[in-house]
Amino acid sequence: MARDVSRQVAGWVRADFGLDLSTLDEVTDGADEHARLWRARTSEGRRYAVKLSGGGTPAGLIVTAHLAAQGVPGIAAPLRTLDGRLHGDRDGRRLSAVPWVSDQRALDGPMTEAHWHAYGEVLAAVHAVPVTDELARALPAGGDAYPSIVAATRDVAGRLRDRTDPGDPLVAELAATWASVADRVTTLIRGVERLAAARSGPAVVCHGDSHLGNLLLGPDGQVWLIDWDDAVLAPPECDLMFVVGGVLAFAPITPAQERAVRAGYGASDIDAARLAWFLAVRALDDLSDWTRQALDRAGSPDDRATAARIVRGLVSPVGLVTLADTALRDLDGPQH
Repeated sequence: MARDVSRQVAGWVRADFGLDLSTLDEVTDGADEHARLWRARTSEGRRYAVKLSGGGTPAGLIVTAHLAAQGVPGIAAPLRTLDGRLHGDRDGRRLSAVPWVSDQRALDGPMTEAHWHAYGEVLAAVHAVPVTDELARALPAGGDAYPSIVAATRDVAGRLRDRTDPGDPLVAELAATWASVADRVTTLIRGVERLAAARSGPAVVCHGDSHLGNLLLGPDGQVWLIDWDDAVLAPPECDLMFVVGGVLAFAPITPAQERAVRAGYGASDIDAARLAWFLAVRALDDLSDWTRQALDRAGSPDDRATAARIVRGLVSPVGLVTLADTALRDLDGPQH
């Protein structure tokens, strides 16, 4: 079956992009439930990331094509189809091809000081690109989905309080985890609703998910920022929250690393209220979504266990829920 799918995708790539693929290997470690990704190689040895996307919009392709055309470093521009489009249309899904720029993920390291500096330079260059009418039409406003995120969080909390399958040890574990952070979740929800107006600010192009999992490394400090499916128009804090401590519990950013990113980014006045708001929205979104996946009885045991492990990381002392809770409390001054 997998071989048949690969053969079909290779045929589509040939028809849409004129590429003759010699190999097509599926990559299965992504977090996008609505997309499939392959590492492809042509008969000439060139490599591409071939993606079949079933959800969202083509905004990520539009923005990367524009950024690359503006000379922004660290951007892999999508290939155009033979008739000039950014993607093919196959069975209601988007087929895209982007140069495969590196095998070295930032999460796997090692990141040198030059890499951290370049990370800041790329973010600064992205944020400095003028917002065109096309980008304004294509990109949503960052954080606009917060009401649905708050509603989803309340729904998951209710499911865990009123769980009907106490025999499932994973459900019992998640219920205990949520109970242990109930006060923090309440703080995040109240903070998001109270500070919603604070997110307004200069709207720039933001990656929207610019953590180390979406950063690739090259020689001599080169970095590439990939996977632009969550690109938005928002204040810079929407991206800079990934720099101030990071959002990945298993890969926190040290003060020295943060200084290197900020040196690359250049002078900036980070608004504490906006930063806390975006952190809180992201924390609620991740917590509710990964918990939902862990609760899904239709999922495989391995997938459910992985989701539960991520939930534990989110509420750990270095996790995003803790970071966001601290940021919100710091807005109100020292706690006694």
